[in-house]
Amino acid sequence: MKKKKTILDFYEMKKNKEQVTWVTAYDFPTATFAETAGIDMILVGDSLGMVVLGYEGTNPVTMADCISHCQAVRRGAHTWIVGDMPFMSYQVSNESAVENAGRFIKEAACDCIKLEGGIRVAPRIRAITDAGIPVIGHLGLTPQSSGQLGGFKAQGRDVKNARLVIEDALAVEQAGAYSLLLEAVPPELTKFIQEKLSIPVYSIGAGPADGQLMICGDLLGMFQAFTPKFVKKYADLARIETDAFKAYIDDVLTGRFPEDQHVYHITDSPEAFAALFEEYK
Repeated sequence: MKKKKTILDFYEMKKNKEQVTWVTAYDFPTATFAETAGIDMILVGDSLGMVVLGYEGTNPVTMADCISHCQAVRRGAHTWIVGDMPFMSYQVSNESAVENAGRFIKEAACDCIKLEGGIRVAPRIRAITDAGIPVIGHLGLTPQSSGQLGGFKAQGRDVKNARLVIEDALAVEQAGAYSLLLEAVPPELTKFIQEKLSIPVYSIGAGPADGQLMICGDLLGMFQAFTPKFVKKYADLARIETDAFKAYIDDVLTGRFPEDQHVYHITDSPEAFAALFEEYK
């Protein structure tokens, strides 16, 4: 098993220009597979709302959902695990933000938390880090604020918007976050922020950075309806699983399943069983 990374390792990797690999996972088996493959970090994202629970967005996801899935992932992996703060779990007050962040650490044994926003949530980041909990910031396309952003759209593509992303990035670092995730911003902007900040800067659809994040469902090809532009599919599980279900249905309907190898045979004599069945006639 690959040695578990620490914050110091992530800083050293940035210094040495070594890439960090991380992926989302929401259950025990996926976490086990990711760790076995040698992934550096696992994010239990609020994207579980769409990937696992079938919501149209992330906002319906609750703390209970996140904690439960984080616990399952922790049971499957020793890797550095990031718990994602769901909508309205940190926006109300510093006190509630710290309390909810603490739940990820105490109840699910996460190693840190991630939350969305820059200047407006800087006080929350500071309060959480002051409580001894490491924080990853998240800027650019922030799904919890997609309504304000006009939908799931790339950010920072013009100078005015790019300036806002830069100001938010500076605020996130100053507030004490140990790293930053940029989502769906131009690679030119990512490169500038990566060089400007002393903390690691990671990318999901934002070009080269100190590391890359992918949604497991996208990476594994679990969905056929829509694939984001920045996704590279490494498998086609949607087709594999559908074909497997079809083959199972066909085997059952044609009598090819179950076969003798799939059943448990009696251990007493046939005569003994015949006598047993006779009792109940």
